[in-house]
Amino acid sequence: MIALLLGFGVLVNYFDRVNVSVSQTALHAAFGVTTVEFGYLLSAYSWTYCFMQVPCGLLLDRFGVRKIGLIGSFLWSVACFGGAVSTGIPSFFASRLVLGVGEAPSFPGSSKATGYWFPDRERSLATAIYDGSAKLGAAIGVPLMGILLIHFGWRWSFAATGFISFFYFLLFWWLYRNPSEDGALSDRERRHILDGGANREGPCGTRQASSLAYLVRQRKVGGLLLGYAAYNYTFYLLLTWLPSYLYLSLHVNLLHSVMYTSIPWLVGALAEFVIGGWLIDALIHRGWDGSRVRQTILVAGTALGLGIFGAAHARTIETAVVWITVSLGGLSAASGVGWSAPSLIAPKGSVGTLGGLMNFCNQCAAIAAPIVTGYIVHFTHSFAGAFIAAAAFLALGIGGYVFLLGRIEPIPEPA
Repeated sequence: MIALLLGFGVLVNYFDRVNVSVSQTALHAAFGVTTVEFGYLLSAYSWTYCFMQVPCGLLLDRFGVRKIGLIGSFLWSVACFGGAVSTGIPSFFASRLVLGVGEAPSFPGSSKATGYWFPDRERSLATAIYDGSAKLGAAIGVPLMGILLIHFGWRWSFAATGFISFFYFLLFWWLYRNPSEDGALSDRERRHILDGGANREGPCGTRQASSLAYLVRQRKVGGLLLGYAAYNYTFYLLLTWLPSYLYLSLHVNLLHSVMYTSIPWLVGALAEFVIGGWLIDALIHRGWDGSRVRQTILVAGTALGLGIFGAAHARTIETAVVWITVSLGGLSAASGVGWSAPSLIAPKGSVGTLGGLMNFCNQCAAIAAPIVTGYIVHFTHSFAGAFIAAAAFLALGIGGYVFLLGRIEPIPEPA
């Protein structure tokens, strides 16, 4: 239930995020948005989301998942309604900034909650459920928001995400508790969770400041940050620009472009659930070395992400979708391992802090991807350069995983 609750929250997050990506034509008609301005609107959410990551990690470690999660989910539902009633580019931009603040605790909070609720051997599938929901959210959200936009207008598509987001706020308030607070949890299951290596609950107080300084000096942390930022650059390039790429470069109409867009995201969600989740847990249950299994999936999946290079020279919709599907499928299988890493390598009491630090670097890449792509497309009238740049960044990320992160095992406690 906890894994599905966290997964539903991420699903709703991505409905909110992809809404803008299908709205380029509508926003141009309403506010006169240019291609470069649209790139900035696509990234606006990531600005505040990025800079709130480390503070949210510290707040999660200090005040807990429930309190911070409730504040965040309420705020992001308000932001969605704000986008629906915006009167121009400034107010629309402001609503996206507020959305980033509200959704900032989502991933580090989910990572921390998974660390509390799931033993080591069950954590990959639990992580894949919430992280894979990001791909499922794009697969469902892009065509759903596109259909709402076509039939009811862009304002109603944003209002719809506001209603769904407020429903999740109520659901989280009703269902989420830490294991120690859940009266329905038996003593036997509570022991099973703790004996299996779940993280201990409780705030860490003043230890956080030294923990953050200690973490940024660790080689493993550097490798994780570089590798996952490279993943997130490609992820956000496709999340924000894929419908426009199909529409502008391959001349597919809006309705068909949002339908084609859902194919790579559905394959990505399936790859993460099956390979990045179930398969990893199954192999570890059979006695395989957990670190080696996770590292293999992490590196091999990111290497498949280089398939985006093939899309740079695609001339037909079928070729483009195949290459993008290969890329997203591989990256998705690897991404669950990346999000399970904070609860597996962080020193005691620092899971939220490491998750926030990791997502800060992720969102720096997420800010850059739509803006850089907007400029490349504006000056070259092609997406080829944008896809080649993403492939080069992924190659650097693979190096970070292999030479810096190494084995996925706990970092020693600071002296």
